[in-house]
Amino acid sequence: MPSPARTLLSLTFATLLGSLVAPALHAQSSPAPMTSWNSLTPAQRDVLSPLQQDWNSMSPERQQRLLEKSKGWVNLPPDQRAQISQRIADWQHMTPAERHQARENQRLFRELPPAKREQLHDAYQRFQKLPPEQRARLMQQWHAMPPTERLRWLHGPKR
Repeated sequence: MPSPARTLLSLTFATLLGSLVAPALHAQSSPAPMTSWNSLTPAQRDVLSPLQQDWNSMSPERQQRLLEKSKGWVNLPPDQRAQISQRIADWQHMTPAERHQARENQRLFRELPPAKREQLHDAYQRFQKLPPEQRARLMQQWHAMPPTERLRWLHGPKR
């Protein structure tokens, strides 16, 4: 049986990478019009601020996907909007390989049985309640592990 720390760390790793959800690709019959940054509402600009420099060079389809998502975001409390904005910024700074890995982790998470997803969610919540120093220490330990050791740790001993 995995230790609580192991479960917590695996949840943290999966959640951190899995929480960055890649936009879904939607087929559209007609091209979407380009939307300039200045035409966005203040609330949209607020939540999409990490994308400001790239906005006018994005494809109209990507702009439309982000605008669709932002419809729900603009009505959230400021702290939740800030969290979404931070996730967007984090995604923008990821390498293509890191984005690929995040998408793969999200796919794997979605394929888990509901009970396992709930277990990971609970472990993540426990991790979030730890003091920042302890969370940082656990993350340092995780990042210091070689990939093969991480896999052994995540999957535990074979039964």
